[in-house]
Amino acid sequence: MVKRIDRYIIKKFLSTFFFMLGLIMLFSVVFDISEKLSEFISNKAPLHEIFFSYYVTFILHYGNTFSSMIIFLSVIWFTGKMAQNTEIVPIWFSGRPVSRFLRPYFIGASILTVLSLVLNHLIIPRTNKIRLAFEERYYRDVLTVNNYQAEYPGNELVYFSNYSAQENKINDLTIQKWNKDDEPIYFLRARFAKNKPGTNQWELTDYYEKDYTFPKSILIHGSSKDTSFKYRIEEMAQRDNAAQALTFDELRNAIKREKLKGSKLVPEFEIELHQRTAFPFATYILTIIGVSVASQKKRGGQGMNIAIGLAFIFVYIFAMKMLTVAAIKVGFPSLIAVWLPNAIFALVAVIYYRTSQK
Repeated sequence: MVKRIDRYIIKKFLSTFFFMLGLIMLFSVVFDISEKLSEFISNKAPLHEIFFSYYVTFILHYGNTFSSMIIFLSVIWFTGKMAQNTEIVPIWFSGRPVSRFLRPYFIGASILTVLSLVLNHLIIPRTNKIRLAFEERYYRDVLTVNNYQAEYPGNELVYFSNYSAQENKINDLTIQKWNKDDEPIYFLRARFAKNKPGTNQWELTDYYEKDYTFPKSILIHGSSKDTSFKYRIEEMAQRDNAAQALTFDELRNAIKREKLKGSKLVPEFEIELHQRTAFPFATYILTIIGVSVASQKKRGGQGMNIAIGLAFIFVYIFAMKMLTVAAIKVGFPSLIAVWLPNAIFALVAVIYYRTSQK
């Protein structure tokens, strides 16, 4: 049963979090506008698209991404204020277990964790598609890919020298296929190739084609040809943050597809998938640490609490980034790379909670 003290702490928890979230996002939007305003003006971005297609989705994405950190600072802030006002001492000396004091914190953390999980898996990937499409049109440089090479299922190697999204054209497309005995069975080279958007249909220009099966070893040259391949340009030319716009099912399918190709994008996609669950659950860990740090009076007051909190956040982000780089660059397992910081800080949370003043 939720008591009055529970409602009091939950109200402080949620109100402080949303206040800090709004304040931080306000500053983030102001700094982002100052950086990108000239690009928006030069590219004639409509005002309603800037607001609805970009900044609404911008706030959703970055607000949810850093929500666990903001929750941590919120817990430290309002718990420290309660400690300074001697509101916590009567709760500790009420005769109930000290763990009872954590119940409203966990209720508040659970509300925000569930909200973050829903946003991460259901809503934000769809809004990110809108945000990234806006950036592609009005802010980012034209997408280009150089020296693409991938091996597709069926011993099929695909290479092209460069691609420009502005022209939607591939230069020097080369396709080679081998049988199980590593004998060549097909070769194609086209000076230019275009993929019809949203389809597997391709238009080749100035191409050479050789089928080693039948008729044997006859080289065909043509000025143009319409054909179909098992891949699309959207899969071959992607920005680094493309995974942010994929829903849960799309991301899992993309991981399976990229694994078959032996793509270097697999760790990045796997990290994105695991982070959508790991980051929300970090809320519980950071809440316990925040309560343990701020639930006692300190000579330095709130400034000392905030300094300790920022130190924890710095170490957490550093550990997360270091393990992410290890997963992408040296093949460290993505699942471990994402969840290990949570495991380490869970241990820290237990130690802090047991040693904090009761």
